[in-house]
Amino acid sequence: MKSKLFAFTLFAATAGVVAFYPTLQNLAIAKPAVNQITYPVTTTDPITTTNPIATINEKRAKIEVVFALDTTSSMSGLIQAAKENIWSIASTMASAQPAPEIKMGLVAFRDRGDSYITRVIDLSPDLDSMYATLMDFQAEGGGDGPESVNQALFDAVHKISWSQDKDSYRVIFLVGDAPPHMDYQNEQQYPQTLKDALTKGIVVNTIQAGDDPFTQTEWRRIAQLNQGSFFQVEQSGQAVAVATPFDEQLASLSREMDKTRMFYGTEEKRKALAAKSAATDKLNAVSSDAALAKRAAFNASAAGEGNFLAESELVDDISSGRVDLDSIAPATLPAPLQALEKDEQAKVIKETAEKRDALRTQIAELSRQRQEFIEQKLKDSGAEEETLDYKIYSTVKAQAAEKGIQYESAPAY
Repeated sequence: MKSKLFAFTLFAATAGVVAFYPTLQNLAIAKPAVNQITYPVTTTDPITTTNPIATINEKRAKIEVVFALDTTSSMSGLIQAAKENIWSIASTMASAQPAPEIKMGLVAFRDRGDSYITRVIDLSPDLDSMYATLMDFQAEGGGDGPESVNQALFDAVHKISWSQDKDSYRVIFLVGDAPPHMDYQNEQQYPQTLKDALTKGIVVNTIQAGDDPFTQTEWRRIAQLNQGSFFQVEQSGQAVAVATPFDEQLASLSREMDKTRMFYGTEEKRKALAAKSAATDKLNAVSSDAALAKRAAFNASAAGEGNFLAESELVDDISSGRVDLDSIAPATLPAPLQALEKDEQAKVIKETAEKRDALRTQIAELSRQRQEFIEQKLKDSGAEEETLDYKIYSTVKAQAAEKGIQYESAPAY
C-alpha cells in the first residue's frame, strides 16, 4: 500500500489529479463557432443529498456583471486591457463586505457584415472558462463608424441568465468607441431595451473609449435612460499595468494551488469539470505573470471559491466536513484515488488540504504586498483616479451600496 500511496502523491503533485481531463482540452481551447456560448449547468449529484456549494451561495450577496464589449479593429488596446485586468476587476468586486458570490458574462459585438454580430458568454462563477474564451477574441472588422450596439444591449439584457433575486446587484458595462446603428430595420433600439433592463433590475453603465463626440452623446444618453453612469477612458483603456516584483512568484503559487484540486462526481459532471480544467491549463499557458498574479489573489479570496472550487471539489468538501468520504461512491472519485484504501484516501486528502492552506496564506501575503506596491506607484504618479480600474470601482461601490454590499478598501490591482 505504501508504494501505491507514494505513486499517487507524486502524481498529484505533478499532474493536479486530472488524469481524466486531457482528452477534452481541445474542446475548451477551440474558438467558439456559434454565436451563443453556454457553460454546462450541472444538477446536484446523487453522491450526497444536498449541494453544499449552493447552500453556501444562497446566504451570500450576489453580483452579476456582464461586459458588452466592442471587438472591432479600433478596440485592440482596450481588448488587451480587458484581458490583462479582468481578474483585478473580479478581485475588486470580491473585496465587498459581506463577501459576495460573483458571476460574470460577456457579449462581444461587432457589426453586420463582420464575422459575427454578437457572441454571448452566459453568466457563470467559472471565470477561468470565460477568461480562456476572452483570450481568443481579437480586434477585427468594423470600419464604417457605427456598430451593432442595439443588438449587443438586447442580447445582454435578454440572452443572459440573470437571476430573479431582488437583492442581487445586476450590472452591464457597455464598452466601445462608436455609436449605435440606428438605421437597421427589424432591430429593437436601445431606448426600449433600457426599459426592459430597468424592469429586470439591471443597471447599464457606459464606458467610452476615445473621444468621438457622437459616441459620447449616445453613451451619455444610454446611461441616463437607465440611471447608470458614464465615463470615458483613452483608446488604450487606461487600465493599470504595473509590473511588480511579486508577479512571478504569485503566478507560480497560483499554478501550484490549481494542482491541489480534485474534482469528482458522476461521469457527466466530471466531463463538465474537465472542460473547466482545460480552460485553466490554457490560461496558465498563455497568460502573463501579472494576470496570473491577479487570478491568484481572486482565487484565494472567499468570493473566488466559486471559480476555484467549481461544484464538486473533493478536498474542500471533505476537509470542511460537508461531505463524508465514506458516503461517496468509489466510482465517482478521481481515478487515482480509487486504487487506494479509505485510510490512504483520507491521508492524501488531508495532506492536500494542508498544502492548499499554506499556499493560500502565501498568496494572501504576497498579494497584500503587491497591492501596496502598486498603490504607492499610482500615488506617486497622481494618476489613480483616471484609471479604468478606479472608475469601475467607484461605479460599483456606489451602485452596490443600494443592495447592501459595502466597499471600504481601494480597488484591487
